[in-house]
Amino acid sequence: MHPQSLSPTEALASLHSQAEGLDPAEAKRRLTEFGPNQVQRVRKTRLAKKFVEQFIHFFALILWVAAALSFYAGYQDPSGGMLRLGWAIVLVIVINGLFSFWQEARAEQAIEALEQLLPDRVKVLRGGAIAVLPSADLVPGDIILLEGGDRIPADARVIEGQALQVSMATLTGESQPLAREVEATHEPDPLHAPNLLLAGTVVLTGDGKALVYATGMRTEFGRIAQLTQVARVQDSPLQREISHLSRIIALMALGIGVAFFFIGQTMHLGHWANLIFAIGIIVANVPEGLLPTVTLALAMAAQRMAKRHALIRRLPAVEALGEATVICTDKTGTLTQNRMEVRQAYVNGAWVAPDALKAEANRAFLVGAASCHTLKAREPGKEPLGDPMEIALAAMAVQQLGTWQPLERLDLLPFDSRRRRLSVVVQQDGHPQLQSKGAVEYLLPLCTSIQREDKVETLGDEERKRILAAQEEAADRGLRVLAFATRILPDGTAKDHREEGLTFTGMAALEDPPRSDVMEAIRRCLKASIRVCMVTGDHPRTALAIARQIGLVQGKDPRVITGDDLERMQDAQLLVALDTPELVFARLDSSHKTRIVQALQRKGEVVAVTGDGVNDAPALRAADIGIAMGLSGTDVARESADMVLANDHFASIVNAVEEGRAIFANVRKFITYILTSNCGELMPFIAFVLMGIPLPLTILQILVIDLGTDMLPALALGAEKPEAESMSCPPRKKGGRILTVGVFLRSYLVMGFLEGLCGLAAYWATLSVGGWHPGQQLGQLDPLYLQATAACLSGIIVGQIAVVFMCRSETRSIFKQGVLGNRLLLVGVSTEVLILVGINLWGPLQRLLGTGTVPRQGWLAMIPFVLGIVVVEEVRKAYVRRSSAALPAS
Repeated sequence: MHPQSLSPTEALASLHSQAEGLDPAEAKRRLTEFGPNQVQRVRKTRLAKKFVEQFIHFFALILWVAAALSFYAGYQDPSGGMLRLGWAIVLVIVINGLFSFWQEARAEQAIEALEQLLPDRVKVLRGGAIAVLPSADLVPGDIILLEGGDRIPADARVIEGQALQVSMATLTGESQPLAREVEATHEPDPLHAPNLLLAGTVVLTGDGKALVYATGMRTEFGRIAQLTQVARVQDSPLQREISHLSRIIALMALGIGVAFFFIGQTMHLGHWANLIFAIGIIVANVPEGLLPTVTLALAMAAQRMAKRHALIRRLPAVEALGEATVICTDKTGTLTQNRMEVRQAYVNGAWVAPDALKAEANRAFLVGAASCHTLKAREPGKEPLGDPMEIALAAMAVQQLGTWQPLERLDLLPFDSRRRRLSVVVQQDGHPQLQSKGAVEYLLPLCTSIQREDKVETLGDEERKRILAAQEEAADRGLRVLAFATRILPDGTAKDHREEGLTFTGMAALEDPPRSDVMEAIRRCLKASIRVCMVTGDHPRTALAIARQIGLVQGKDPRVITGDDLERMQDAQLLVALDTPELVFARLDSSHKTRIVQALQRKGEVVAVTGDGVNDAPALRAADIGIAMGLSGTDVARESADMVLANDHFASIVNAVEEGRAIFANVRKFITYILTSNCGELMPFIAFVLMGIPLPLTILQILVIDLGTDMLPALALGAEKPEAESMSCPPRKKGGRILTVGVFLRSYLVMGFLEGLCGLAAYWATLSVGGWHPGQQLGQLDPLYLQATAACLSGIIVGQIAVVFMCRSETRSIFKQGVLGNRLLLVGVSTEVLILVGINLWGPLQRLLGTGTVPRQGWLAMIPFVLGIVVVEEVRKAYVRRSSAALPAS
């Protein structure tokens, strides 16, 4: 039987406890049986295993093979430069592995945050004596003593209490103080039972005793901790795509290498020379910079996001946010300012502005607003501590009353979810007076009269209807309405009968205004084909009104689904409901979020969800992108999220989406550039095999391209800022690929082909100037051969410089984009130029790489192909822009 349905005496008997607490010996036995009152790990994390896994995944294995082949080739031919390439690849593997391991450690922090929410010490009755014990020693049957400010260490049933109020924010995300009582209840849900205290929540006021009935993982807190651990964190779209891409590139590299090996065999090249040649081909086609580029692109975007108040805790989430198709967002504090303002007051049968209230004519209403609250006063000149709604009401009333001395408070009847009202007894004019405020539908039935200026009249049915109609009209405008009533208490009035025969004094309509930038943020989402779903605990009318104000709802027939509706829905019905174009979720508990998120994911959506409470943690973990509130969120929500909003603004999410969209585009730019370069490296080898000419590039020169002229410009492409058009198109389709047919053709058959021809043209021009004829053999130290290989290498580098500028955008003209917008790219290109100068003019580098000085004819031969890269790309981009402009608006 549930402890909340038992009387205090029955609850004690059910746990074989007593009013004096457990006997110490029995408590020790139960500690052995039930275990410590701690959040336990569902599964132990073996750090050594996680560390090793970072170095043996598929792409890492391919790189290990490439490194091993390079070391083997370097051992057989130390002068070929393969040893250096091998060490460079190993360094890439180590850096990436260490970074990935650091990411894995982040998963452990969520549980540590859960543990930190439980108190270390607690007062316990043991054998009739008060003992201060570690909270881990609590067992079912213990009686704990609590007072204001204490954090509750275990799930417990109240057995004694005086004005007990608790905050359930860590479990439900709701900040409203809730009263706790001793009486039994039939409420089955522990989160809503008014006589239960749950682990991790906080006592705000009052004191009392409670009987512990659940500890450790058996508490509601422990259940959430377990859900947080077992909820599987989804791989981001980018992680899945990089895994797919690495397999394709690895197979391409191996396939080309093996093909060239057999081609060499048929042409009777030396076996050993042929093997070294094949290894060089494989290494040339493995993009060693892929993982560092992805990491840099994510890190740079994360830094830009931080400047826009979005703090990234898990780097892959940066790009995943860019692929979001749905954002499920809270209302209060995210879409709105979380700053209540009194917009209107209903007195004497009409709504009026607060500053139009006359102090004397409406004194009863104003005194109620100024007195009926649970605010805590601070030093003069500072705003009191407490509920923003109560702060707004008290400030409005005090301002209209002028000089106001707070009335002496005699008693408090705290707010609870059943009564939906709060009452205080104050001393006024020598008499005890009750002041009440609460939901109109709960307070109005207790009223028998109504205050009209200085007169009190009987409250008739027609007047009641007008009051309810006024309340509904205000709710339709997004205002939260509270009613006020009062009564002078005759001597001897029983406590249970004080809230009877009340006089209705008026209503206050409050608004939590939308944030100033939220309308523009919603507009940008709609333009970017991102759906926004409001998920709030507010009244459906209020939620719908705010949704209309911010442009989230524009049609005549939006659908509002409440928590009760959701509970009655089968999964299939929910999936159908999610197809509604304009949809608002209202009166929801945070626990409903996970179901909504999972339903959207089953429909193929990439879901971002916001949350701030402890029981938001499963939804934050289940979502593709979990977003926690930095100002109002709990530690557990922040530790479970991928991203934390430093300012709780919805607009910051949209800014982060823009940055995230740049990631996928930047990785595609990198891949385009690398594949183009790979093709440029391959073409000299193809010419060598098929045409029988001296080898235009050596393995060591490939190393210069791969780790010298390739790496920095490619990394710089990963740091490009978002393009202006990024939020004007739909998110990438789920399962969309970085390496498409278009990217492959653009890289290999257009720019890569022209880049390769640039190098070969310079090579041929240099040979021709030197008098070489087909069939003539040239030694590796022949001055003409040194000049020719320098010309081929220089041509490829010059082609790379042209290509990297053309890769900065897939659609924008270089003449509009310019060349100065990316400082890292300028550094990369400057490095290429320095290498270019070095291989042509610096003797030590020429001797190391086997190059000479390129003649003038070699440089001239490059010009048509460099111009060809620019012209062909500009024509392609213009065609893409025209095609996009011709598409009908969605």
